[in-house]
Amino acid sequence: MNTSATPAAPVVSAPFAAPATASVAAPAAAPFAAPAAATLRGPGPRRLPGTVLLLAAMLVLHTGGALATELFDTLGPAGTTWLRLSFAAVFLLAFTGRSLWRVVRAASRTDLLTTVALGAVSAGMMLLFSESAARLPLGTATALEFLGPLAVAVAGSRRRGELAWLALAAAGVLLLTSPWTGTASLAGVLFGLGSAACWAMYVIGTEHVGSRFSAQHGLALSLAVAAVVAAPFGAPGAFAHVGWEVLAAAAGIAVLMPLVPFLLEMKALQRMTKTTYGTLAGLEPAVSLLAGMVLIAQTPTASQAAGTALVVMAGIGAARAETRR
Repeated sequence: MNTSATPAAPVVSAPFAAPATASVAAPAAAPFAAPAAATLRGPGPRRLPGTVLLLAAMLVLHTGGALATELFDTLGPAGTTWLRLSFAAVFLLAFTGRSLWRVVRAASRTDLLTTVALGAVSAGMMLLFSESAARLPLGTATALEFLGPLAVAVAGSRRRGELAWLALAAAGVLLLTSPWTGTASLAGVLFGLGSAACWAMYVIGTEHVGSRFSAQHGLALSLAVAAVVAAPFGAPGAFAHVGWEVLAAAAGIAVLMPLVPFLLEMKALQRMTKTTYGTLAGLEPAVSLLAGMVLIAQTPTASQAAGTALVVMAGIGAARAETRR
């Protein structure tokens, strides 16, 4: 599902961190004192490259998404999503503590309303994606959802030629769903497209919220709102079948998605360029397909593998075209 982006790039997995990409290479603290400290103490410990952190974040994110499907039979897609959102919100609210209250008191009404709207869109995005993933292979559901940020990236272009990336992605989706065979769930496809629309709005809203709140504060607020919005859809099913084992599983999945991936991506964004970030994020449908294969035995057909490849190519191409602009 899961869980970052500016409107310029077809990615959104690291919300609230994306606006920092404009100054990715700049150190955050003591820029003039750092060279002297390095001279006195010698070279510091080697840091993992941003590409490694981002790939790890994607693997963890889609591992959590694949494992979440295992709870669908017990809690239903909406119940699973609500529990995951609730645990993630509680963890972040506990982490931010008193500082979050100070931020809320200092924020303007417009900023708070925008954050509430972003939380509502987040709930819609995750609920619709879960319903899609319950009816379609995980890689197919992810590819459908990926059309949202991809459309935002292409819409920002003034060159008609770059519409080819959206056409390429659409061709990939056709191969993934194979509507001529009648095997794909129409409801699953519609849920996936609805999730894509929410993701597109999420990308746009993230830019505003991310420029006014820190990553942890903006994410804590939006996830809290998302949990409240998702409650009417997921809480009844969750309460009807919840148990200690289910609660523990949901809490663990909430750590896998979104907490750990967002933390890794915030670190990655400080160590890589926007081009690299957007290019690697285009791999998300392929990583999701791989997670489905390994963790829940969803073996793709040849046409589904080819469709995923086309969507990945479209995402990478759109990201690099945006950088050239």
